[in-house]
Amino acid sequence: MHLTKFSDYSLRLLLYLALNDGRIVSVAEVSRAYKVSPHIMVKVVQLLVEQGLVSSVRGRRGGLRLNRAPAQINVGRLIRTTEPNWDLVECFDMARNTCPIEPACGLKGALKRAQRAFLGALDEHTLADFLPRAPSLIRLLNHSLEAAP
Repeated sequence: MHLTKFSDYSLRLLLYLALNDGRIVSVAEVSRAYKVSPHIMVKVVQLLVEQGLVSSVRGRRGGLRLNRAPAQINVGRLIRTTEPNWDLVECFDMARNTCPIEPACGLKGALKRAQRAFLGALDEHTLADFLPRAPSLIRLLNHSLEAAP
């Protein structure tokens, strides 16, 4: 299984905002901390704002903050949102499927079950489950920010 960078960055952004609870954080700060292009992070922000997970504050002191409590942000639901066309193999998308053995293969069923199990495991977690590691995460992110150009 492979998640796109978009999903990875979505998780990172939400975690960063949760670690900075109550503080408005700029896109530039998050981008520097994770060493990710601000242009890519803006796209992530747009989706998360649309989904109501992040709120954007305009103005000179503007930035981002969580719009929901970390316990209300389900990781599995987030991945389903950020990976809308998550076809593990070509035959998952009947409109684009050109596999000649698909009608008799049987592998498709096993792969679908594996994908459901993967997402099911993520459904058991919210963002809050990862906050007990906050002191270590904050220390690492602060180090990353200090080292950023």
